[in-house]
Amino acid sequence: MNILMVLTSHDALGDTGKKTGFWLEEFTAPFYVFKDAGVEITLASPQGGQPPLDPKSDEPNSQTDSTRRFKADPASQALLASTRKLADVARGDFAAVFYPGGHGPLWDLAEDASSIALIEAMLRAGKPVAAVCHAPGVLRHAKSPSGAPVVKGKAVTGFANTEEEAAGLTQIVPFLVEDSLKQHGGSYSKGPDWAPHVVIDGLLITGQNPASSEPAARTLLAKLNGPI
Repeated sequence: MNILMVLTSHDALGDTGKKTGFWLEEFTAPFYVFKDAGVEITLASPQGGQPPLDPKSDEPNSQTDSTRRFKADPASQALLASTRKLADVARGDFAAVFYPGGHGPLWDLAEDASSIALIEAMLRAGKPVAAVCHAPGVLRHAKSPSGAPVVKGKAVTGFANTEEEAAGLTQIVPFLVEDSLKQHGGSYSKGPDWAPHVVIDGLLITGQNPASSEPAARTLLAKLNGPI
């Protein structure tokens, strides 16, 4: 079994002059859930190569068991440094796709034609698509075969407006994940800010925030291994 993990290539936090990218724990926690289950993992990003890391996710108070494990794992670091270019990935090779968050995906993956086509193709093929925190924003332009948004009528979650407000970036991000999911017809729910909250509806698995990344990955594995 091979799971594709898609990371952002975008590193600019709007016009603030600050850096963004992917959120470390949202990558490392699912990565090790998959790795420890014996799953083959392929990493991709729009530009290929080393994806940019959100520096805030690398601060001492953001470290977790999985981030510390990653920092002591040269082989996995090398894998991350050489992500494949998303446009060159053969979609049929994968059982599922998982999108870690961070603010970066709001700028590139949400608008990326290869990413949109990947999501649509995976869902058409009956394969799960999982996304956590800001990454559910990548679903905004994906359409079902009928032409409706893939989130229309689906139970979904993602980074809450209240969490974005607490982060102080409501006026900086190109769109708010919660608002976008609702605007495209998703049945949005949230748990308490910063607490794990994972929603599954058919082939879509979404997690609200960084704390939801590991449970979302475990939910995806369970989905692949049997009916939920």
